[in-house]
Amino acid sequence: MKLAGDRLDGWTAIALTLTGGYLLMVIWPLVIVLINSVSAGGEFSLAGFATFFSSRLYYGTLVNSLLVTVCVTILALAVAFPLAYFMTMFRIRGNRTVQMLILASMMSPPFIGAYSWILLLGNNGMITRWLESTFGIESPSIYGFPGIVLVLTLQLVPLIFTYLMGAWRTIDVSLLEASESMGITGWRRAMQVISPLLLPTVLAGSLLVFVRAFADFGTPMLIGQGFRTIPVLIYSSFVGEVSIDKSFAAAVAVIVILVTLTVFLVQKVLVDRRQFSMTALRSVEARKLPGWRGVAVHAYVYGFLVLALAPLAVVVVSSFRKTLYGQFVAGWTLDSYTDARRDIFRYIGNTFGIGLTALVILVVIAVLVAYLTVRRKGALSNTLDTMTMVPYVVPGLIIGIALVTAFSQGPLVLTGTFAIMVIALTIRRLPYAVRSTTALMHQISPSIEEAAISLGASKFRTLVRVIVPALAPGIMSGAVLSWVTIITELSTTLFLYNTSTQTLSLGIYAQVIRGQLGTAAALSTILLALTMLSLFLLMRLPGGHKELRV
Repeated sequence: MKLAGDRLDGWTAIALTLTGGYLLMVIWPLVIVLINSVSAGGEFSLAGFATFFSSRLYYGTLVNSLLVTVCVTILALAVAFPLAYFMTMFRIRGNRTVQMLILASMMSPPFIGAYSWILLLGNNGMITRWLESTFGIESPSIYGFPGIVLVLTLQLVPLIFTYLMGAWRTIDVSLLEASESMGITGWRRAMQVISPLLLPTVLAGSLLVFVRAFADFGTPMLIGQGFRTIPVLIYSSFVGEVSIDKSFAAAVAVIVILVTLTVFLVQKVLVDRRQFSMTALRSVEARKLPGWRGVAVHAYVYGFLVLALAPLAVVVVSSFRKTLYGQFVAGWTLDSYTDARRDIFRYIGNTFGIGLTALVILVVIAVLVAYLTVRRKGALSNTLDTMTMVPYVVPGLIIGIALVTAFSQGPLVLTGTFAIMVIALTIRRLPYAVRSTTALMHQISPSIEEAAISLGASKFRTLVRVIVPALAPGIMSGAVLSWVTIITELSTTLFLYNTSTQTLSLGIYAQVIRGQLGTAAALSTILLALTMLSLFLLMRLPGGHKELRV
């Protein structure tokens, strides 16, 4: 059944409404940022760009960010590829549990990982003090470039790992057998046969790693010290205590968008050139690896798991340590939880209220956009589909700046309200929800709609009563994963909140900045518990175990 594209009916009205809302809430704020970047005092000016490129202090932050991002992307891929290879090709004890824990390690905000490593290797960290008191050894500093790369790599390895694990299921074992018959085995087979097949997946996963590492604000803010990155520069320029230069901040934001857009387009060109389809008639079956090789493989998998989970364990343990003026001292107590109790319920209430509202809106919009782009193909639906991808390449910090710039003054003042927080989180996660829902929509045959319509159901009733229930398992699984990322979001909402709309992530960040490490650990533990609960619910959903492996 071919549905008409842009004829005037109810679906056209929905498409126009969604497009108008997106133009107002996403495109227009970004246009304002662009205008501010080339204006000063109401006149055209490139002073912001000139200031940035004329000072090593400023353009050096871009170099620093690119250096961190490239190192993190390469290291994350170097760690994730053998990890996915081992988990697919060989029988790993507790394979499913290991996969769940690796995914769980990705679900906490990166700045919690940075905070955890401060507790371990900071100036007064556990490992720092133990090495000094036991062996008289001065531990390497967690601050600066090495610490940022370490934290972001451990945080983002699971992201590209899940992409690779999903791609492995499309490889037919006959290809591996054919290469083995030609004498290509082991790592030669992995690099010469498997790697080319996985290249599109590697590029897609690497793009996500690149964008997240490049745009991360919390990690370099906490442990960067003298090593400044471009998100920190944007933040300090926009809300600086000494001076505020919003035109300069807007210019830097435009530079960041150009960098991420360029990387996205290059990745898209490379993927399009390597595009192919492959169906595994016989999927890879894991085999037992005996002897020292099996021990080595298990050591690699569990070694990474320990490194990934150690920071989270440290946060939980630290939440029960005694503190004095916010700093840890000897002894154990629940004081960190009782000290935070006046804020905990407000943080949790805001996290659930804002997060769940954004999630519901997110799911509804994703279903409508997916239906329009798959069943109602036309110029309008294609435009809408393209616009929904804008936040995919625009870092969250810049989306936050765009929203606060557009809606901090009349005619529509939203900054600091519940509504702007919901809008920001919805915008941030919408590209991923739309892409996953669209993929599910393609799997539903139009004949199902034809049957419902032939029985007298309207097209909208068919969507609600037939298509949505068919999509429900996938929508729910995607919604839980979206929920986990919504409740851990920091950078997008950093400029938009006030005390009445502060979420757990924002509360944790504020406590760390104030030096209240015990309270921050208690709030982080609560956030981690909510994350684990969300993953547990995901596993309980129909097809949840499958979603976990993707």
